[in-house]
Amino acid sequence: MIHHMLIAILANGHILLEGVPGLAKTLTVSCLARGIRTGFSRIQFTPDLLPADLIGTLIYQPQTGQFTVKKGPIFSNIILADEVNRAPAKVQSALLEAMQERQVTIGDQTHPLPQPFLVMATQNPIEQEGTYPLPEAQVDRFMLKTTVVYPSRDEERTILDRMAFTNPEKTIQPVTSPEEIIKARETVDEIYIDDKIKDYIVSLVMATRDPSQFGLKLKHLIQYGASPRATIMLTLGAKAGAFLAGRGFVTPQDVKDIAPAILRHRVIITYEAEAEEITSDDVVKTILDHVPVP
Repeated sequence: MIHHMLIAILANGHILLEGVPGLAKTLTVSCLARGIRTGFSRIQFTPDLLPADLIGTLIYQPQTGQFTVKKGPIFSNIILADEVNRAPAKVQSALLEAMQERQVTIGDQTHPLPQPFLVMATQNPIEQEGTYPLPEAQVDRFMLKTTVVYPSRDEERTILDRMAFTNPEKTIQPVTSPEEIIKARETVDEIYIDDKIKDYIVSLVMATRDPSQFGLKLKHLIQYGASPRATIMLTLGAKAGAFLAGRGFVTPQDVKDIAPAILRHRVIITYEAEAEEITSDDVVKTILDHVPVP
């Protein structure tokens, strides 16, 4: 999970963390934000949240007879959208312009958001009571969707030793700044990726749209394949992964490592797949296992 969050920061993308309550999704995001000398806003999404509570609104000033802009909590560098799928669709959709265009429109004025700008959202599984499915257009805006699973027995014991106190210590010192992150992104852009790996990325995305081209019998399981945004995000994610590994070039394994988190929310499965209890993760794994690696 932390590795994927670092990739999102380096690749200028957004990340969606999905898991049952109590797996420290919110704690992880807030701790990462405190490690950067930058602005941080935590927004708790609830069923009664309004778009104005997120982006801001116009307030009438009777002294001057004019309206002034009251900016919302979205005007920060790192945004923690906690339990994003507990808010209705109109609030979820208010994130779209901010996530894609890095700007917000209030009234008739457009306001750019501060850079770097990163949305880290958490959500509970759709099966949980009181949740609303995220619109497909918004889900596609997230570069990564990371599934947070239960810790192992040893990890659980470590959590007990560290956190079983009435006031557990969580002292975090900032170790980097927005300027350093922007410089790191410039380095990520310069990382070399061979044409054969570019073709491999395109093949993976094309396999989600027309699996028969690669001899895969998955057409009846896939309703919609990945969008061109997936191709871009796979490339950026692989470059960021190579950067974190200390390499100046991308390997096919960099692509395979990040592909499930980039494709799982972009491959929409059919009702037939759901009836057979086949998930998008299963489809992506099959594609990764069968598309030839350069």
